[in-house]
Amino acid sequence: MRVERRHIIYVQGYDPRGLAQYYRMFRTELRKFTALSGVKSNVGRPVSDAANPIATWTIDSQGPDWQTRTRYDFLRWEDLIKPDLEWPIWRTVIHAVAIYCQLIAAGTITKFRKAHWRFASFISYPQFMLVVEALACLLITLLFEQALRLAGLPMLISVIAAAACFVALLGSLLKLLESRTYVLYLMADTIFTWQFAHRRRPDWDQRIAQFAQRLVTTVRGSDADEIVIVGHSSGSFLGVEILSQALAIDPDLGRHGPRVMLLTLGGNLPIIGFLPVSHRFREDLKRLAVEPSIDWVDCQSRKDVMNFYPFDHVTGHGIDVGAAKRNPKIMTVRFRDIIAPENYTAFRRHFFRIHFQFVMANERPNAYDFFMTVCGPVSLRDRADHPAAALAIATGDGAARSEAWRQLQASPTDIAPADGAN
Repeated sequence: MRVERRHIIYVQGYDPRGLAQYYRMFRTELRKFTALSGVKSNVGRPVSDAANPIATWTIDSQGPDWQTRTRYDFLRWEDLIKPDLEWPIWRTVIHAVAIYCQLIAAGTITKFRKAHWRFASFISYPQFMLVVEALACLLITLLFEQALRLAGLPMLISVIAAAACFVALLGSLLKLLESRTYVLYLMADTIFTWQFAHRRRPDWDQRIAQFAQRLVTTVRGSDADEIVIVGHSSGSFLGVEILSQALAIDPDLGRHGPRVMLLTLGGNLPIIGFLPVSHRFREDLKRLAVEPSIDWVDCQSRKDVMNFYPFDHVTGHGIDVGAAKRNPKIMTVRFRDIIAPENYTAFRRHFFRIHFQFVMANERPNAYDFFMTVCGPVSLRDRADHPAAALAIATGDGAARSEAWRQLQASPTDIAPADGAN
């Protein structure tokens, strides 16, 4: 199938930057994509209103022998995220530490480590940094307390003054270093995930229900060749929630016309699914594993500490559906093959930069290409099953493109069951 019309529904993760900064990044990365690929693309301005937490823009693209129009919906959460980040520092720290202790007690951290030790290290990183900063403040506080006692102050007064000094120092240090460490942001993310899994965030539940109903309406009235729900980072489990609720509203969702796809990028579904309380979420995964009208492609990378690799989001959660399993199709993304060699050493040092590469432009042609997925003529389903042919259509000469299209037409497209390292 040659795609001429595509509808992308982008589910961002727990990111307070929101529409303005995301659109700016999207436009910048699109320009890089066109420079690398030779594709001509024109992106429209986002359209949104205060009553609707969805922004929409269009991308018109043209290659050597194809052209596409993509409608891009950006689902907005920033109004729900910003109040979380305005909590007092002490409240964030106490809540995050308490949650981490519960994760240890329940054995969830151990499960994370067995599934992907890098993610276990990442989720423990804020606690480690908190201890380091607290020890530094404690050392200063002890020196301050000794100075007070040498000055002749009673022990009780010096201890109280030292305690107040410690709290003030730690809060100031956390705030001062936040732009480098992201400790408070990551703690807020942990708190949100925990609350969301325990159904203590009715504001998010209401927004997800709104988006699910919008998805049903969109599929019923769309003239697109394919509709792709893209969930990046924690947007992966939010995308699963939205799609699952849409299927509950309309079990025939993927049978109305456009093929409905779920694309998860840098996903961290176990952060919800491994919690003992998440029975409903695991049932959603079980349903998607066997749903014939929905194709699910999951892209993951060993280099990204914020996703799980190698990991099957169905079997990895202990879900056994036997031979009926058809989702997800796992695509391994090797960032070394995407980033220019001269930039790779600096690239690999920044975990947020690595994590966002899933939705940024390539520096080298590769079978994985987010903007070809958004703008190109090959369907996501074909791209997942036949990456070499998809790359040939993007980068080859006329003969190579014709042969690649012939291969796609000759091969029945069927998302194969994932083996954990496709």
